[in-house]
Amino acid sequence: MKRILDIGHNDLRLFFKSKTAYIFLFLMPTVFIYFLGFAARGPGDPGNRRPPVVIDNRDTNFLSGAFLSELTAEGMTVVDATNTGAARALRIPSDFTERVLRGEKTRVELEKKQGAGEADGALVDLRMVRALVAVNSHLLEAATKNGRLDKLSEAQLRAIREAPNPVKLKAHFAGRKPVPSGFNFSLPGNLVTYLMMNVVVFGGAAMAAGRRSGTIKRLCLSPATRLEIVIGKVYGNTLLGTVQIVYFLLLGKFVFHVNLGANLPGVLLILLTLAWAAGGLAVLVGSITSAEDRVIAICVLATLLMGALGGCWWPLEIAPPFFQRLALCLPTGWALAGLNQLISFGSGFEAALAPVAALLAFGIVTNILAIRFFRA
Repeated sequence: MKRILDIGHNDLRLFFKSKTAYIFLFLMPTVFIYFLGFAARGPGDPGNRRPPVVIDNRDTNFLSGAFLSELTAEGMTVVDATNTGAARALRIPSDFTERVLRGEKTRVELEKKQGAGEADGALVDLRMVRALVAVNSHLLEAATKNGRLDKLSEAQLRAIREAPNPVKLKAHFAGRKPVPSGFNFSLPGNLVTYLMMNVVVFGGAAMAAGRRSGTIKRLCLSPATRLEIVIGKVYGNTLLGTVQIVYFLLLGKFVFHVNLGANLPGVLLILLTLAWAAGGLAVLVGSITSAEDRVIAICVLATLLMGALGGCWWPLEIAPPFFQRLALCLPTGWALAGLNQLISFGSGFEAALAPVAALLAFGIVTNILAIRFFRA
């Protein structure tokens, strides 16, 4: 056991003697997490959508302002008319306040935007009705107190709106699988991609360099057995992955504010198992190919492809069923599925068991092949 630990610790020390390692382990993943999270951000919490709406308010009086405040409170995001992602367009007439205060019938126009999603459109319809009900209830309360509406002032309406409600309704997303967005999507996706890439690239290149320089041959002449050398190399690669896991999780918790605390044991178990499986793959690739540049090219291409097909670059929830099934043939797909269950979907520790079992199977295969094809 001591020989295994010594080999692994020495490999980790050698990894961090290279300045390039710091760029690929820490700087590049941070940049990609930020930009992908910014690009994939939703209009709010993915479990409580805030659909975008274009509002053309032609009324400058206080009642239209109160209506808009209710719309915002119901969970809608007001966007510019040039925004192509808006779900609906709402038009408030110029005489909205005057007609309401005179007790006359008035209407707001709701227009469906071209290419708008049905889900967001339905949410806008529902929440606009709720906002209208809220405004009408405030007007009814004012009429009950004052006996008439035509003398209602903005201050009186504000007092009614800000008064505590005797009854409260708490409504939230009823499904368990909202589409991950923002940093809840970019952190797990980049973590899986870069964890897999860096462990395989650095581990495979180090193995190939050791074979070319004769280091592995000298190691074989030591008291360490062939099995101890392979396990020690895999252990060193796993340690490298552990360093990146700790960095990613601290970054997600304190910089990007991703909720990891409740399911942290499950998240760690999935990631450590993935790092171990990738560590075996790195030794295997470095044993088969002795040219460092070839190892790096193969590993980068393979891990990027596994990241893309595994759902690390876009949510698999929007992909065709074939690609969702294909992702479960890859370690990246299983790892990301487990992380999404724990981070975005609110599942418990039991959601980590199936991904860990699949990753263990991948790891057993890669480690057995690494032992079988080990070359000095």
